[in-house]
Amino acid sequence: MKVYIHARLGEQDRAVLEALKQSTGRTESELVRRGLRLVAAEESQPRSALELAGPSVGKFKKGPKDLSTNRKHLDGFGT
Repeated sequence: MKVYIHARLGEQDRAVLEALKQSTGRTESELVRRGLRLVAAEESQPRSALELAGPSVGKFKKGPKDLSTNRKHLDGFGT
């Protein structure tokens, strides 16, 4: 059984969809289905800690420089 969805697109997204329709000859439905599969494949790929940290990387200017190597910083952590 097919399921129908309704999606709201802004002007820019609608323009991208129209351009893709013209350049590929695919229907809107085909493009949306392919996009879903691409996102699903991308999300299933393992990501590095740097990618997971995202925009927070480099935000903290202060703090101990040896945080990852000096065990004294872990005293009392997790207890």
